[in-house]
Amino acid sequence: MSEGERRLSFRVRFEHERPAQMMAIDGTWRRPCFIDDISDGGAKLTVGDSIKGLPLREFFLVLSSMGLAYRHCRLVWVNGDQIGVSFANRGRAPKNPPSRE
Repeated sequence: MSEGERRLSFRVRFEHERPAQMMAIDGTWRRPCFIDDISDGGAKLTVGDSIKGLPLREFFLVLSSMGLAYRHCRLVWVNGDQIGVSFANRGRAPKNPPSRE
């Protein structure tokens, strides 16, 4: 780990742009973005459209065009058109695990 590096898990960097969508928890806004790198705990995103004024404290990162794959995110940092997010609820067991009957 380099100096200043705080990640605890392996991060995957993509050779080609990986498009995704950022979406408000309540569905009131949506923005296209690209995933620069990702790990079990978070991701670095490049946002094409303006994020100024958006409530980014928490949002969904929609990973599939059908919206079936997504992650609940919390904003960690902003640097120009790039943002860092951590994934909420990672490593938690389902609230109601299926019964084994």
